[in-house]
Amino acid sequence: MFKNVFGSGFLVRTAHVILTWVITLVLFLYNTDLRRQEESSQLTQPVLFVLLVLVSVLLYFAVSLMDPGFVLPEEGEGKFGVGITEETQDMIPRASKSLRQRRCGHCLVQQQPMRAKHCQTCQHCVRRYDHHCPWIENCVGERNHRWFVLYLAVQLVVLLWGLQVAWSGFSPAPGWQQWLSRNGVLLAAASLLALFSMVVLLLLGSHLYLVSLNTTTWEFMSRHRISYLKHCGADENPFDRGTLRNLWAFFCVWGSVVWEQMYFAEGSDPV
Repeated sequence: MFKNVFGSGFLVRTAHVILTWVITLVLFLYNTDLRRQEESSQLTQPVLFVLLVLVSVLLYFAVSLMDPGFVLPEEGEGKFGVGITEETQDMIPRASKSLRQRRCGHCLVQQQPMRAKHCQTCQHCVRRYDHHCPWIENCVGERNHRWFVLYLAVQLVVLLWGLQVAWSGFSPAPGWQQWLSRNGVLLAAASLLALFSMVVLLLLGSHLYLVSLNTTTWEFMSRHRISYLKHCGADENPFDRGTLRNLWAFFCVWGSVVWEQMYFAEGSDPV
């Protein structure tokens, strides 16, 4: 279920953790709100902030090391892969035969499930492939996508809170040189927090938007090259079931989905 922590991406993960705790330490070393509350024995917010940082780090490792939904080579022996019963197969129209028998030209998967894609970096086909994220050095797919979104949400809260804390710690000075001498390290930390906040905010917003449409980053960016989307119009998505149902299915429904069944549901045009 989880990758080797010392495998690919070890340096990226190490750098992420070190930077996270270094910035956290800077926020406590300077005369910020957290430092003042700690010195006055008001420990609720300092402890809560550290716990939230710890949760964000744990979520980062979970998403980074989790199996994103790799399609195993032996799954190609069946028609649809693990967990698909004969009764479910009978519910899928015969017209879908040509689509469900796609073969991966890179790995040993003989019948690639719909919405899966081969990742050149991970060297695996990934179910409901979204993208390969260099930040976590892992793919974002069917199994870890919701955890990735949760991680982004928690990380955004930590970053914005940290930015507010950093702002509270700037000390006045008679001139710019004296001000930079006093606040240079804190200013650098605040600049990183502001930069990361904008990046995470954009990522979180874009993922929530795509999730509400039941589409993926790969499908959104490359729909003109994807066989099962080529015939669809610019605003047509065969997997869209409405915003609320899409969000409910993404966050609350666990397990693999037979996308062929949804694709060829009543009202869809077979290819």
